[in-house]
Amino acid sequence: MSAESKLLTQTSDATTSDSSSAIIESCFVKTAEAISQAGVASDDNIFKALTIAREDQERGKPADLIEITARVLGHDDEHISQVISELSSEVALTMSPILPLIPFASKLIAPSAFYESFDGLHALGKSLLVPVLYAEDTDAIAVGSINPIAAKIFSDQIYQVVAKRFGIRPFITTVRMDYESWRFLCGKHFEL
Repeated sequence: MSAESKLLTQTSDATTSDSSSAIIESCFVKTAEAISQAGVASDDNIFKALTIAREDQERGKPADLIEITARVLGHDDEHISQVISELSSEVALTMSPILPLIPFASKLIAPSAFYESFDGLHALGKSLLVPVLYAEDTDAIAVGSINPIAAKIFSDQIYQVVAKRFGIRPFITTVRMDYESWRFLCGKHFEL
């Protein structure tokens, strides 16, 4: 079993800080590898972004490596949305299947009941900056992010927790979001 597989199966409830830290670190590493594979940033810039993301996380500030990489590449707030969209698309191309981009994510109602039932997942979603877009009776759930790797990791964790607690296999939709919708929902869902 690979280290990656062990990480995803080590715990079914992402409530302990050790498992959450391992999941977050795995997300950072996988995202850095995808950025490198896509050739959209130099290794020096990726390392710098990774260092900043880890420092932010240690201070209790959720961080996304794609957003930080865009800033490390020297893009200002005026152009950051477009750059993040391009980085997100390039990272998505390293995955199979490629996660689709949905422009209407910010219009969906926050799944408060889901977050209340799964406070450990809510905390992990906040750390990964991946909001739950909808949750229909835990049978159908959607998550989204600017970072397709973070979204996929979070959807895998949700699947494991829901399957263990209820003995069902939820249908989970995992999508990419535009920067503005993502920032809005992270603020709304995670009070950032």
